Amino acid sequence: MADTQFFWSKDEDSDSKPIYTIYANCSPNTIAICHIFSAQMKRPTRPVFSLLVLIVVAATLGYRVAIRSGFGSIYGDGNVEIRFWGSGSAETEPISPLMLNSTVLELAETEVGEAQLRQEIGQLLDGDFGSTAKLRTFATWHRFFSGSDIQTRLARGMPVSLRSSAFQSVWLEFRRALSDWARNKRFQPDIMDELIDLVKVPIDKHYGLSSQKKKYSSCAVVGNSGILLTKEFGDLIDSHEAVIRLNNARIESYKKNVGSKTSISFINSNILHLCARREDCFCHPYGANVPVVMYMCQPAQFLDYVACSSSHKSPLTVTDPRFDVLCARIVKYYSLKRFLDGPNKTLEQWYSAHDGPMFHYSSGMQAVMLALGICDRVSLFGFGKSTSAKHHYHSNQKAELGLHDYEAEYDLYRDLVERPQAIPFISREFKFPPVLIHR
Repeated sequence: MADTQFFWSKDEDSDSKPIYTIYANCSPNTIAICHIFSAQMKRPTRPVFSLLVLIVVAATLGYRVAIRSGFGSIYGDGNVEIRFWGSGSAETEPISPLMLNSTVLELAETEVGEAQLRQEIGQLLDGDFGSTAKLRTFATWHRFFSGSDIQTRLARGMPVSLRSSAFQSVWLEFRRALSDWARNKRFQPDIMDELIDLVKVPIDKHYGLSSQKKKYSSCAVVGNSGILLTKEFGDLIDSHEAVIRLNNARIESYKKNVGSKTSISFINSNILHLCARREDCFCHPYGANVPVVMYMCQPAQFLDYVACSSSHKSPLTVTDPRFDVLCARIVKYYSLKRFLDGPNKTLEQWYSAHDGPMFHYSSGMQAVMLALGICDRVSLFGFGKSTSAKHHYHSNQKAELGLHDYEAEYDLYRDLVERPQAIPFISREFKFPPVLIHR
């Protein structure tokens, strides 16, 4: 069995963060956005929560007015300390551009689908794969059960138990992995400083290199945008010490554009789920020796991870959930800020435009964030779009997924180049490497 690495550690839960209090009047025209979160609240807390939402709405309106009137920068004037993760109290602070920006930060911290996710995890840990959605992953492993038994139970809509004797070892490992992942899913701003230990050290060990905890001297993160076909970046990409590719994008027939070297294959768990249908879960388009780093889209897909890990000769690493939470907050912040800067935009419209609780960062964004933590220099290729280019260079897909906000992610990449200190939620002690975007 290959060396399998999980991207987490058992730290104490982080401290609770303060709630910013802003005294202002709420316009009747914006009351509708309060319904975004109301469905998740229990009846006894509804009056208090409604008051808090009204306060946030008022501050959001103030934020939009301040931006449109040119009232300073949302990042502050450089002389004010930005409290990214809740240190001290802000109850008596006056309304200011900095305070108004903190409203967007607070909204970015809100995980609308968290309660539903926790419920789903609890059901999975109890062995309940009874719904159709959850069975999409589980059904791949029907070979661990008698064919007639599982087919009968599925046909009758009955829950399927994982406690088969043939499946016992896989079930126990699945339960352990999912429990650890759920327990460690929290916000930790200094997680970027742990990425070398969590990702690069296991990869170095796989290649027989001494563990010096050194970063790669240079990294190329190769996105999948169709704009790559307009340039011949192949040799330039391959000249980097490490090359990170996304979601098993094909390189055959495109080497002059995208290169041929691959050091890390970064995928989401939906890709592994497709690979799990193949014999021995083959998921190595760049070679069986290339390490794979993967983030979890659905908790049930830990079953694919556990069942497939034995076929991987190279490390198959699941991203630390603390890293996932950090990436989610950053992307949501940029998406909200960009959306509310537009004319006549409300949070309710943002929620509808990005599939609500399904909103998520792209694989490319998290791969870029990974490179920031393990590389001394970072070059981005294939990030951007053109009306004349395909969405992905290697397929005919042209439409984007609503659960991603690529324009917001491009804003993030520009800040990485021009003003990385403006990026929220990351520890102030983290040293950003220089980033270059090739178009």
